[in-house]
Amino acid sequence: MKYSEYQPRTDLLKDKIILITGAGEGIGRAAAISYALHGATVVLHGRTLNKLEVIYDEIESLGAPQPAILPLQLSTASSREYEHLVDTLEHQFGRLDGILHNAGILGDRVALADYPVDVWDEVMAVNLRAPFILTQTLLPLLQKSQSASVVFASSGVGREARAMWGAYSISKVAVEAMNKIFASENSFANIRYNCINPGATRTAMRAKAFPQEDPLSLPTPESLMPAYLYLMGEDSIGMNGQSINAQD
Repeated sequence: MKYSEYQPRTDLLKDKIILITGAGEGIGRAAAISYALHGATVVLHGRTLNKLEVIYDEIESLGAPQPAILPLQLSTASSREYEHLVDTLEHQFGRLDGILHNAGILGDRVALADYPVDVWDEVMAVNLRAPFILTQTLLPLLQKSQSASVVFASSGVGREARAMWGAYSISKVAVEAMNKIFASENSFANIRYNCINPGATRTAMRAKAFPQEDPLSLPTPESLMPAYLYLMGEDSIGMNGQSINAQD
């Protein structure tokens, strides 16, 4: 199917509780608003509280279900902070129906021979360690859902390692592998795991990676939402361990 042409029903995510990491801007922000408008209670994660508050107010003004805010610094989060996040979600909602692992950082675009180790560590912490720990620690809440979807953000340089993409490419190759392993080890029929590659999109990260590119030539995050809705909604129940392109 052409995921970009998927037409979700308006109540696709009604009564779903969905955590979105990196919801402060770009694709995460677009997904938060789109999921909320399709009926979900979205849990907004990000580093910057005031950005999340702006999106919170925007979602409320649209008449969508009241969202929640969970700030957490993924690059330095401790086990105790992850436990607190799980406890907060369990206390407030009792279950979780979906995770969109959207948060990510680019790092440096230099040769591996010159790659700064501190930047490497931060990229791996945010892009790989955080989605692993979040998925693992939130499994008990996902198991309480009738149908839960875990969606990892991939990349074209996660499908094929590419020179000068350093830790970012390596982290995304690893995310693709992690998705397949979670899916193949999955013993809970109500949970599915898939990757999504947004492709070239008009975001701040893309502008940093390609400073010479005209951002107006690229599709907006909002235009990718059919694919993001498809993976999070129940029309994709039979899909597990797959990796799709949002613009296909």
